[in-house]
Amino acid sequence: MHNNHNNNNNHSSRGRRSTPLADLDPALTEISRKVIGCAIETHKELGPGYPLDIYRKALLYELKHEEVPFEENKSYEVEFDGEVIGSVTADLYAGDRFLVKIMAENYEVGGKERNELRATLRAAELELGLIINFGQRRLKDGLVRVLNPDALRTDEEFEDEEEGELVEASEE
Repeated sequence: MHNNHNNNNNHSSRGRRSTPLADLDPALTEISRKVIGCAIETHKELGPGYPLDIYRKALLYELKHEEVPFEENKSYEVEFDGEVIGSVTADLYAGDRFLVKIMAENYEVGGKERNELRATLRAAELELGLIINFGQRRLKDGLVRVLNPDALRTDEEFEDEEEGELVEASEE
């Protein structure tokens, strides 16, 4: 149902998962593809079963090798009613454009992990995040893109699409 590009689906603001990556800034998607490529190489070499720290170090090695700029454990302030009440930390801030959460769990990424990354995206005011769960037998089952609808809504490209599902914004 989420893959359906139905133009009459304007009643739901939660269907953002159906936004294709092609609708995002091409520079952002290129960085995302590079990070995913590095994750695939890491998983190909190591497979599932190692502790999180092993995957983190291997992924950082691959990112450096592919010359993808990143910052580890980047913190963002959380504000409430104009006051800073704490902070959240992203595992990686990659390519000066998006956040990455790294996992090594033998279960599918669920709502908890998605919500945590989405909250961090809101604090960072970024539109795209990626969860990489190296614990899955097939890495493609452990790759989850998370969008921040608040950042998407403020993007000039999508201002006119605010009421829609954002799937109509690209000229595929």
